[in-house]
Amino acid sequence: MSELGGSSRFRPWGPRRGQPSAPQAVRRDAAPAADWRGRVRARLIVCATLFGFWTTAIEARLVYLQVIDHSDLMARADRQQTRTIVPPAKRGEIFDRNGRLLAYSVDADTIAADPSEIEDPDGVATALCGALEGCNADRRTEVAKRLRRRGAFVFVARQVSPSVARKVKDLGLPGVMLLKESRRYYPKAELAAHVVGYVGLDNVGLGGIESAYDSQIRGKDGKVLIQTDAKRHAVFSRVERPATAGASIELTIDQYLQYIAERELREGVEANHAAGGTALIMDPRSGEILALANWPTFNPNAFAKVDEDARRNRAIQELYEPGSTFKIVTASAALEHRVITPDTLIPTSPGYITFGSRIIHDTHEYGLLKFTDVIVKSSNVGAIKVGLRLGPQLLGEYVSRFGFGQALAPDFRGETAGIVWSPDRLDPSALASVSMGYQVGVTPLQMATAVSAVANGGHLVQPRVVRAFIKDAKRVEVPHTILRDAITPETAATVTEIMEQVVERGTAKAAQIPGYTIAGKTGTAAKLVNGRYQKSDYNASFVGFIPSRKPRLTILVVIDSPHGNGYTGGAVSAPVFKRIAEASLTYLGIGPTINAPPPVLVAREDAIDEPGVVRRQLARVDADLVQTLVAAASSGLMPDLRGLSAREALRTLSRIGMSARMNGDGFVVSQNPEPGSTLVRGDACNVRLGRRVPLVGAGGSPP
Repeated sequence: MSELGGSSRFRPWGPRRGQPSAPQAVRRDAAPAADWRGRVRARLIVCATLFGFWTTAIEARLVYLQVIDHSDLMARADRQQTRTIVPPAKRGEIFDRNGRLLAYSVDADTIAADPSEIEDPDGVATALCGALEGCNADRRTEVAKRLRRRGAFVFVARQVSPSVARKVKDLGLPGVMLLKESRRYYPKAELAAHVVGYVGLDNVGLGGIESAYDSQIRGKDGKVLIQTDAKRHAVFSRVERPATAGASIELTIDQYLQYIAERELREGVEANHAAGGTALIMDPRSGEILALANWPTFNPNAFAKVDEDARRNRAIQELYEPGSTFKIVTASAALEHRVITPDTLIPTSPGYITFGSRIIHDTHEYGLLKFTDVIVKSSNVGAIKVGLRLGPQLLGEYVSRFGFGQALAPDFRGETAGIVWSPDRLDPSALASVSMGYQVGVTPLQMATAVSAVANGGHLVQPRVVRAFIKDAKRVEVPHTILRDAITPETAATVTEIMEQVVERGTAKAAQIPGYTIAGKTGTAAKLVNGRYQKSDYNASFVGFIPSRKPRLTILVVIDSPHGNGYTGGAVSAPVFKRIAEASLTYLGIGPTINAPPPVLVAREDAIDEPGVVRRQLARVDADLVQTLVAAASSGLMPDLRGLSAREALRTLSRIGMSARMNGDGFVVSQNPEPGSTLVRGDACNVRLGRRVPLVGAGGSPP
């Protein structure tokens, strides 16, 4: 026991010296465990708090994106994923009265860019400038400036040539695209430019018929939505609205008569070293304008390259004092109210008349004149004395009846109404001026319309240049409109007789055409500049209708400031009228009215019974044959004129745009250029006439 009790290997239970008792040790071991749990709990609380804040922030962001900023984000997504293309509407075509095309639309390439896809605007601008025609440093800088703009779409160059478009396409520049636009093209260039008008880059009419009826001609643009992927490749497209073509318009203009008017007007202006001029051809019965020419003119395919004066339509915008042509109004009013008769004697001595310090002269001292001779000799004193008898109220009424001081044509935008005195303001001096065509501003169209009222028996007919609208294969004709009766048929007949004598033995002898009766009146008026009448600048005019008894054409010619072979209407404008009228009569096939020949008969060889014996068949040459020949010439080949009479050959050549040089008499036996050769419009055709006609088949071609 002692051994066991004294042995160090066996000790009683209990803490060793220097060591804590058991309960104290347990307490010391539990303290670290409690600290660890607290730290974990604190960390969990922090993480949960952070997670809560993070979750709240995400939810707040989602609320902001899906609620507050939703519309902006959707718009941005649409811009990135969806593109809208606007297919341009095709403008309607414009034709002359015979279906000849004067204006139509063609597709053209436009260079556009999306700046958001371009990382190097300067480099892209340099590459594009190398492809564009005539691109200099300034143009390159401007292109680069456009490519830096904020936005989804900018134009770089509008309606470029096909060669430029190919170069740009070959470059393959990112963000640069080619768009198809509609470009207006005028195949006849300057022909009828002031009537047809022109169209801007945005497919909007800016002048003439293109502007006046833009809403009808333009049609409605389409809308196509295209969805793209991340690489901007189209994956889906939807047509929201198809493009619809506009209506086509058929004009009253006759292409060949327009050519005649422009040609002769230009020659008249240049020969007289004038500032410009206007020529009008109108059907007095319907008011249809068959030709409207101005000089200077312009090419509507390049309208931006000419100044505004060349684009101005003088026929409806140029105000001028008509001078003696206005005496037709004075005469009509006086005859209508029986203030005078054609045989009433009017004293014009001593060749002038005074109003205070103002003196109005005649060209000569005529003495005692019949009223007819007052108009024939264009006596200012005689017209003034008749105007004073009428009085301001009556004269003012007929000025209005004839359409002066009013816009007459609905087919033109910007038509000037003119300047007309109120009757209450016409003192004797002003009344004298109006009686002879001064102190009244008119347009050439108004003057031609007024004279047409005399030609058609007294009806003031609304002048028109649109004949019909064509939409969806339906042709809707524009009706003729009579605005009012200006004078009675009896008065119109009397004025016509007086105007015939003006051409026969008066101031317009230069307008005479053998075989035709013409009614007309000359006018010469000094131009008013800065309140003073010029002594060197005049408006020289002539207006008339032919044939005078059954009028088919009213023709007016106004020459502005001639400085060549005289300055009067008789010397300057009447010869231009004559040349226009001669060519027009031939083209329209209007025969002579004085000693008219019997219908032309053409002998055609039908069979040969024996040598030297020919049996002939007489056949009337009518308009159908000429029309057949003209139609054949549309292929660009010279028609066969053999077998035609001289008159019908001349008519055919005129209608295909050629002049004639004839030798001999009878019927056409040979021609140069020969039938079937290339037709060159504007050239002359040498025609030999003879009595023995070659064998020809139907339509003038060899059987």
